[in-house]
Amino acid sequence: MRKLLPYLKGYEKESILGPLFKLLEACLELIVPIIMAAIIDTGIQSRNISYILSMGGILVLLGILGLCASVTAQYYAAKAAFGFGTALRRDMFAHINRLSFSELDHAGLSSLITRITVDINQAQAGVNLALRLFLRSPFIVIGALIMAFTIHVQIACIFAITVPVLGLVIYLVMGTSIPIYKKAQKKLENVSLITRENLTGIRVIRAFSRQHEEQERFQGANRELKKLQILAGKVSALMNPLTYVLVNAAIILVMWQGASVVNQGGITQGEVIALVNYMTQILLALIAFAQLIVTFTRGTASAARVNEIMELTPSMTDQGNQPQNPVPGAPKVEMKDIDFFYQGSPEPALQNISFTAMPGETIGVIGGTGSGKTSLISLIPRFYDIAKGVVLIDGRDVRDYPLSQLRGKLGIVPQSAVLFRGTIRENMQWRKKDATDEEIYRALEIAQAKEIIDSKEGGLNAWVAQGGKNFSGGQRQRLTIARALVGNPEILILDDSASALDFATDAKLRQAIAEKTSGITVFMVSQRVFSIRNADRILVLDDGKLAGIGTHDQLLQTCPVYREICLSQLSEEEVKQA
Repeated sequence: MRKLLPYLKGYEKESILGPLFKLLEACLELIVPIIMAAIIDTGIQSRNISYILSMGGILVLLGILGLCASVTAQYYAAKAAFGFGTALRRDMFAHINRLSFSELDHAGLSSLITRITVDINQAQAGVNLALRLFLRSPFIVIGALIMAFTIHVQIACIFAITVPVLGLVIYLVMGTSIPIYKKAQKKLENVSLITRENLTGIRVIRAFSRQHEEQERFQGANRELKKLQILAGKVSALMNPLTYVLVNAAIILVMWQGASVVNQGGITQGEVIALVNYMTQILLALIAFAQLIVTFTRGTASAARVNEIMELTPSMTDQGNQPQNPVPGAPKVEMKDIDFFYQGSPEPALQNISFTAMPGETIGVIGGTGSGKTSLISLIPRFYDIAKGVVLIDGRDVRDYPLSQLRGKLGIVPQSAVLFRGTIRENMQWRKKDATDEEIYRALEIAQAKEIIDSKEGGLNAWVAQGGKNFSGGQRQRLTIARALVGNPEILILDDSASALDFATDAKLRQAIAEKTSGITVFMVSQRVFSIRNADRILVLDDGKLAGIGTHDQLLQTCPVYREICLSQLSEEEVKQA
């Protein structure tokens, strides 16, 4: 939690005033037993009604002042805590967006969501309670002890013995329950993981009628979470009865010893009642402090999980990189002796890859599942850094480019067609914020998506639901292709982005890209031979290695892997005709 304290910057006043007003409330509480003693010893004993009423009025005034102090303290503490949480969420979200794909893969999306929501909320609650009770509870305990000693030293020794015993009980209970709470937090993350997985894959689950099995899996994780929470609750539940037994036993001792001293004339009856009140205040303060410890410890555990993400260092940065000018005559894209590993993997995803792509060329990329096609094209926009070799764009190493300049050259269509909540126009302007309707319609025509706009009420202003769920898979793919084409990128990367299109639309799309995107270097990843057969060159990948490179006809003669792929999709006669 200490590492996150800088997020209270800007709320120094609230962080000081909150505890101070709580201390004021505590001071007012410590005065109450003295006034009660005076009412009993002076007002009730002498039956002085006016004295009782006047002192009662002071008690009411103290109550009102205490309420005002408490509300003010709560206001300042809440303001500081919510400011802390807001600033932490803002910076954590920005930090996550700076992380490279390697760190995101390692951290896991479900874990990141849990940490930026649940864990930050826990840390925020810990800060809120700490500002309110961290000074108040110890002050009440110490103040009540001092006040007890001012009344009668011998009886106050009972306080001096009871307080450490209460502290020991609370320490043992908390020491047992806190590790359980930490384990429960991890179980909660597992529940979140299963929930996210099920909600994102709900169609697949229903298609295979796996609802019952998934419900059982969720209930199993939920039962484990429940079991830990109940165990923690049972341990924590011991605190109240144990502390109340100790305090009530102490109160009995105080009253028994006090009665003896009253008979001897050592103290008054009112002072005995004041001592009992101070003992009760100590109990309540210690219980509140125990709740603070629980909440703060859970907040500290959550803060540690947040720090794990905040301390992740992006393995890929563009800090200090200057804008790069193209090298005249250089290939648009060139890879030389590339080796690439995913984080934590001992085996390379790509090995000894070399090729060039000139401006205006169309490069097809094909291979079996897991052969490294997506890994290969992910190196062009520098989503990952390579272990060996060099990736060049316009003759410059991609690691020398500012990421904004590098990715500004690219139009990328990933495997998963993702649209964002908003209008179609807003989605089309992702690559170029000031794109005109004319530019957008041109891109839509190339992507064979203009008919989608024409069929929607509102045209470009038609609404896109979250994830583009109000469009079919093929419509989403065409719209994402159009989005990548807006602004005329220098390099267009299509990562199996026509898999949901019928053959006729796919053919029209390829023809339009070939005819209307002159000068753009196109990388077309596909499982379909028909989709890439007319490419200027085809890269054939097999288990992360380049099995062949050339035209369709050349590869049929020289590359067994490519020929095998062709024969798996086409007849011998169709292969010859192709």
